[in-house]
Amino acid sequence: MTRYEHKSSELPGEYPSPRRGRKRGITIAVIVLLALAAIVVAGIVPRLRARAALREQTYRLAVPVVNAIHPQRGAPQTEIVLPGDMQAFMDSPIYARTSGYLKKWYADIGTRVKAGELLAEIETPEIQQQLDQARADLGTAQANYQLAQITAERYQGLLKSDSVSKQDVDNALGDFQAKKAMVSSAESNVKRLEALQSFAKIYAPFDGVITARNTDVGHLIDSGSSGGAATELFHIAAIRELRVYVNVPQQYSQSAKRGLRADLTLPEFPGRRFKGTLVRTADAIDPASRTLRVEVDVANSSGELLPGAYAEVHLKIPSGSPVFILPVTALIFRAEGLQVGVVENGDRAALRSITLGRDFGNTVEVTSGLSAEDLVIISPPDSLISGERLQLAASRASDSAAPAEPGSPD
Repeated sequence: MTRYEHKSSELPGEYPSPRRGRKRGITIAVIVLLALAAIVVAGIVPRLRARAALREQTYRLAVPVVNAIHPQRGAPQTEIVLPGDMQAFMDSPIYARTSGYLKKWYADIGTRVKAGELLAEIETPEIQQQLDQARADLGTAQANYQLAQITAERYQGLLKSDSVSKQDVDNALGDFQAKKAMVSSAESNVKRLEALQSFAKIYAPFDGVITARNTDVGHLIDSGSSGGAATELFHIAAIRELRVYVNVPQQYSQSAKRGLRADLTLPEFPGRRFKGTLVRTADAIDPASRTLRVEVDVANSSGELLPGAYAEVHLKIPSGSPVFILPVTALIFRAEGLQVGVVENGDRAALRSITLGRDFGNTVEVTSGLSAEDLVIISPPDSLISGERLQLAASRASDSAAPAEPGSPD
């Protein structure tokens, strides 16, 4: 028989060798492992990416996003509006200086009178009788004085011839001096009663308007000289110029100087302003209200303004230091006091203590604690602390406090 050599190639129909089967199994296993690895990688990588994106988003959300503006600079002059008490430049009650019955009155309420104008007359029969008696007493005193003078002169002549004693001459001279004093006393009494009688006519002490008439014809007028209550006949007020008294808060007291301009507005004159000038101050702070009382004079030649009226006084106070205007939403009220949040270094928060001036409702005036370059946070988070990282939602605003262009987040 012919011997056939063994060949590595397999003939068709023959079973594979064990070695070749092992190679095929390894190949299949590698393919399966690669498929499994691809499946695992395809599932894990998106999760890792999603987790990284979530972490980044969480970090971004943890940084507060705020709006910030530059504070608006206030005017160099501050106008403060204060309530004013308007009074007549001169205001006086008019009483009778003598007692009697009112004979006639010549001025009623609302009458414009001039200084020295007759307002009323009083009948004083008792004063007239006392005056007549005083004049008679004066005549008696003058007669006694003349007699004493003649007697003294005669005694002095007789003394030269030693016809009378020195004592008689001294007595005559003393009686003469006494009679002379009695004449002076009687003359003074007559003048007093004449002056008292002149008070029966009531005259206006200055130009003004009669604001009250408290008597009428036939009324018994008591001057109060006998211990009774004096009767006020008229009340007169000078209204060509008015005094307006204003209580200025202590923080503006140093700026309330004489000569300061003031405008007055009244509810009965809408849209009109009356010019006035600050003419004097009390130069002392009222400890009860912590205010400085000042007087503003305003001309009233037309008589439109009425004493006793309420007025709003607009004072132009020069600002001693720069002031800024902020919306009230920027304020932070804490135990440390009134504060605002500002942005430093572009992304860091800082808290600033401030001092407020006037309150305008939606905005307030800041007198200290800020500068024009500060970026003030609007509606800051309640948990805002100094050094905290921030994210600006808008770039720096203009002086008009309007939001500007958006900024890029960190």
